[in-house]
Amino acid sequence: MRALRPPRKRERSRSCVPDTMYHSYIMRRTQIYLSGSQRERIARRAGAAGLTGSKVIREAVEAYLAGPVDDDMELVRQRQAIVDAFGISPRLPRGADFVDEARTLDAKRTDELEARWRSP
Repeated sequence: MRALRPPRKRERSRSCVPDTMYHSYIMRRTQIYLSGSQRERIARRAGAAGLTGSKVIREAVEAYLAGPVDDDMELVRQRQAIVDAFGISPRLPRGADFVDEARTLDAKRTDELEARWRSP
């Protein structure tokens, strides 16, 4: 007995969209608002590189997203900056001493202002 083949489906003709275009199922259209200056700078950069403005924007977004995205990494970076800056100005008082002095001076100033306000 001969195996039955399923009927052949009619092959769809190739899309008339040029190969340089992207297919809509790969990308989603997104609208953004740009200032006039941003639009002009993108257009200049696109023209110089022989790209479309959309391609320049997609590349910029990709470069941004390739950067550090982890909040923990950003916290580590900021803490390291604090450690690196620690002791850079030894003339500053300890934090607690500074706050105590600021509160004392603030209370003194408040008392002086109230005394002036009450005096005739």
